[in-house]
Amino acid sequence: MRAFRDRERAGDLLGRTLSGYADRSDVTVLGLVRGGVPVAARVSQALGAPLDVLVVRKLGVPWSPEVAFGALGPGGVRVLNPGVPERIGVDEVDAVVAYEQAELTRRELRYRADRPPLDLLGRVAIVVDDGLATGATAAAAATVVRQLGAARTVLAAPVGAPEAIAWLSRLADEVCCPLVPEDFGAVSRFYRSFEQVTDDEVVELLH
Repeated sequence: MRAFRDRERAGDLLGRTLSGYADRSDVTVLGLVRGGVPVAARVSQALGAPLDVLVVRKLGVPWSPEVAFGALGPGGVRVLNPGVPERIGVDEVDAVVAYEQAELTRRELRYRADRPPLDLLGRVAIVVDDGLATGATAAAAATVVRQLGAARTVLAAPVGAPEAIAWLSRLADEVCCPLVPEDFGAVSRFYRSFEQVTDDEVVELLH
């Protein structure tokens, strides 16, 4: 199934789905780096809300990096998927965490160097990704925005796995996901164009 032409068209659909938040002065749209940022940019335009970026890093199983066992966020936030870390050695977990923490720090400097700190106090934070596979990254993001004082946390993606949606619905105030196929597989299955988003593209969208 190729439901979306690209991330931009998926963002247009998501923006329409989130139309209840349009033209409100208390909404901030946050793109999850990197793939969520092009989607979030279109959502931001549709809602007339400011766009910012949230850097969260997936923790991948060493022998299968696409399979997440957790995620890291700024401010020392760490989320581990239930059951998975027990099957990975402590040294392997520590090595993955150290690598991803360094990458998170690098990206924070790259994307946020000339931007003020995120101010979400009392605001509705709409966290946008291009898809929800395991939900680990979005779960970390929900924890981060709560710690930054958000009054309401909305996790939004064009497509997601049923298990991830069920888990995230217990963590966020709202999960907005128009397409929840039973046979999920991978996010890329639902896009005709799913090229990797570069650092330069993220910076350009933010400016």
